[in-house]
Amino acid sequence: MGDGGGSSRRRNRNMAGEARVRPEGRPWLARARDLSGDGGVRKEELRPGRGQAVPLAASVAVKYSGYLERCDEPFCTNCYCRSPRLMKLGKDITLLGLEIALLTMKKGEVARFVFTPDYAYGRQGCPPLIPPNATVMFEVEVLDFLDSEESDTFFELTPEQQDTFPLQKVLKVADTEREFGNYLYRKQHFESAKDRYKRAFSILSRSPSSEEERCQINASKLLVLLNLSLTYLKLERPARALVYGEKALEIDQRNAKALFRCGQACLCMTEYEKARDFLVRAQHLQPFNHDINNELKKLASGYRDYMEKEKEMCCRMFACLNSSSG
Repeated sequence: MGDGGGSSRRRNRNMAGEARVRPEGRPWLARARDLSGDGGVRKEELRPGRGQAVPLAASVAVKYSGYLERCDEPFCTNCYCRSPRLMKLGKDITLLGLEIALLTMKKGEVARFVFTPDYAYGRQGCPPLIPPNATVMFEVEVLDFLDSEESDTFFELTPEQQDTFPLQKVLKVADTEREFGNYLYRKQHFESAKDRYKRAFSILSRSPSSEEERCQINASKLLVLLNLSLTYLKLERPARALVYGEKALEIDQRNAKALFRCGQACLCMTEYEKARDFLVRAQHLQPFNHDINNELKKLASGYRDYMEKEKEMCCRMFACLNSSSG
């Protein structure tokens, strides 16, 4: 775990903004908590987090820096990465001590850990960066995490088994996939977000056995379809955005957000009449919505420019005809 290298800009600072103690001194170890029971993983909390601790099957976004003893510069860090990716416990995070450490942390928490060789890189180390039998220190900040246990279980099943999966669990899996999409969208990874949303939508394709089930499935579908429509707009693919916006309207024809997305898509495609129809319907439902009203102003301006260009082109055509006939 790590993308190598450090920088002197953070040499004497930890993630909580305090002066960093050199690893070999470690006076804080006297107050550190023993997480492993044998002193192999020890923790000092630098800043408390909030909510629940990271679950066992979570995907976690963290900032981290790893230090060798007697070294001020990290041997690995991602602290200069603008948007750390989500990493799956047990898959992307393979350092045993770090996995134990993360399971004790909460969102927003910053902590310092020391791992003995058995919980870090072992007897052989990891040449050339990590020498044999190295004790290492990590400073870690949990930015976000998503619990994917239910989702992992679902995707390990055969299609036949998935069809018999309880509806409430199917809805939870779809919601988890949508949350993954939301995380990726916030990080502006629109292509990956789109793929997550589409996976969520495919999960919801099962046939309901009752009106109550149909309503529950449609409520989940609506959220995913709105997200897909918005994401395709960000990807500058308005035709696809319109398709998913109209699918959302099939579920709820009075959904102002779906009407707005369809209006945006049509405006991008310079289909002004259709854009106006969608946006006016959206405005009727939410007359004081700032975004809808701004889009209508943009429509009016775009349509005016379009008509002026059409008029100019017609004038040039007639001028050519007149000159050729004369």
